[in-house]
Amino acid sequence: MSIRNIAIIAHVDHGKTTLVDELLKQSGSFRENQRVAERMMDSNELEKERGITILAKATSVEWKGTRINIVDTPGHADFGGEVERILSMVDGAIVLVDAAEGPMPQTKFVVGKALKVGLRPIVAINKIDRPDARHEEVINEVFDLFAALDATDEQLDFPILYGSGRNGWMNVAPEGPQDQGLAPLLDLVLDHVPEPSVGEGPFRMIGTILEANPFLGRIITGRIHSGSIKPNQAVKVLGQDGKVLESGRISKILAFRGIERQPIEEAHAGDIVAIAGLSKGTVADTFCDPAINEPLKAQPIDPPTVTMSFLVNDSPLAGTEGDKVTSRVIRDRLFKEAEGNVALKIEESSEKDSFYVSGRGELQLAVLIETMRREGFELAVSRPRVVMHKDENGQLLEPIEEVVIDVDEEHSGVVVQKMSERKAEMAELRPSGGNRVRLVFFAPTRGLIGYQSELLTDTRGTAIMNRLFHDYQPYKGEIGGRVNGVLLSNDAGESVAYAMFNLEDRGPMIIDAGEKVYAGMIIGIHTRDNDLEVNVLKGKKLTNMRASGKDEAVKLTPPIRMTLDRALSWIQDDELVEVTPKSIRLRKMYLDPNERKRFEKSRTAGAA
Repeated sequence: MSIRNIAIIAHVDHGKTTLVDELLKQSGSFRENQRVAERMMDSNELEKERGITILAKATSVEWKGTRINIVDTPGHADFGGEVERILSMVDGAIVLVDAAEGPMPQTKFVVGKALKVGLRPIVAINKIDRPDARHEEVINEVFDLFAALDATDEQLDFPILYGSGRNGWMNVAPEGPQDQGLAPLLDLVLDHVPEPSVGEGPFRMIGTILEANPFLGRIITGRIHSGSIKPNQAVKVLGQDGKVLESGRISKILAFRGIERQPIEEAHAGDIVAIAGLSKGTVADTFCDPAINEPLKAQPIDPPTVTMSFLVNDSPLAGTEGDKVTSRVIRDRLFKEAEGNVALKIEESSEKDSFYVSGRGELQLAVLIETMRREGFELAVSRPRVVMHKDENGQLLEPIEEVVIDVDEEHSGVVVQKMSERKAEMAELRPSGGNRVRLVFFAPTRGLIGYQSELLTDTRGTAIMNRLFHDYQPYKGEIGGRVNGVLLSNDAGESVAYAMFNLEDRGPMIIDAGEKVYAGMIIGIHTRDNDLEVNVLKGKKLTNMRASGKDEAVKLTPPIRMTLDRALSWIQDDELVEVTPKSIRLRKMYLDPNERKRFEKSRTAGAA
């Protein structure tokens, strides 16, 4: 059976996963009476909750006697490490573009990588049924984007389809007909995407996706570069430097058949398969016949731009809600994560109780923290910091991002003002239809940390912000931080509604009445710029005097809820987020007030 390998790439929320659902349904991968979940490829719990793809996943459909292996890729730049590896497995790409939004920053990021490795794209204009669709302009924007990314003449001669992934149709004309379903897209894949190129010699494969299975152990997915493989065959694993990492035997070969993975007796060059049986081989390693000594070249991965400290939780409430609290289990979990996620970098600090975790962005690190807390981990994490570099002349360089903000015209002024305060430079301002404008900035990454929630407040929730790493540029100077101080608890116990009611003049609360607190824990936002220690444990004095009026029940203003993403972007450098399976608490790094004063003095002395 002949094979085609394709990736579906697009900006977040342009409909990749929904299109894959329809391809599986229409190619006969399910029984007629089979119940099928929506967005089947988003199997991870966090993917379902956030409505985004985080992990790249493979599936396959059969069409007219040809097996089409399809890889669904993430749309967020924070998970770009997944995308970069995937492109080495495929020979073609379907570039999915929203008919109203047009090509967005993440489209640019992934398409640039795809064109660089020589893939010939198919452009599919999705959501053509949107009332604000503008497909003709979008096609011109896609062409301009390809030209700007140095596409070859062959790549610029891309075929175009129009349709709606949700309604399950694609066609060469925007108006249809719609009765052919997705057949025109599948036919185009057979005609336009070449058969996989196959190398000479015995079995070789480069690992691209790693996962752990409770029954089979480590499972590595990749495309077979040359030769063939059978279960129980002897193989060895070569690192990128050519060193032998381990030798062993393949216990099982799994092929993608629809959304199921089925064991097969033999796999040949060009096919995408998963193999089990090896304990050390990981992503970017070469799995090969024992006679091979040269590893395959892996795609280079862009460097991380944001780093955070992961610390052992040392608060007075440590160990009361989670069962994985020691530095050893946290260390093992982080290094296990880094094995399969090449965009993450883990370093141990000199204290041994903390680790520096670097990644592509706040979202990638927030997803890792959320996954760990659901597994029963307790830890404290610091504010995200950007990874700085120095050039050969010793000049400090910082990461700059391309930021695209779509916003209603009436709010564009406040967006431009706030971005300029963050040392951003405006590159473009143009109308995007429906009284909205598209603003393009080049901004330092550190200025964007925590801006998302402020942007939504400023624009009444109407703005959409997309970010993409641009390059490293000279340091832009100081950027102002948070203007408010915090309210700190001065003792340990349970917060009392009466005390919180009397403190409402001092600022809004971020905790409820009846919550456990401890000295040094942040319980509210101060209306002024200094920190203030307050007593939230103070109850009403009881007397035997009857009050003249009936005592009213205390009515508290609802607290500001701090989600993990919001807490990470809101805290300052001397504060931490305490993360447990049940709670997210904010605290000072130093809980003792005397230690805090000493730290503040040393910091101001160092700055002077």
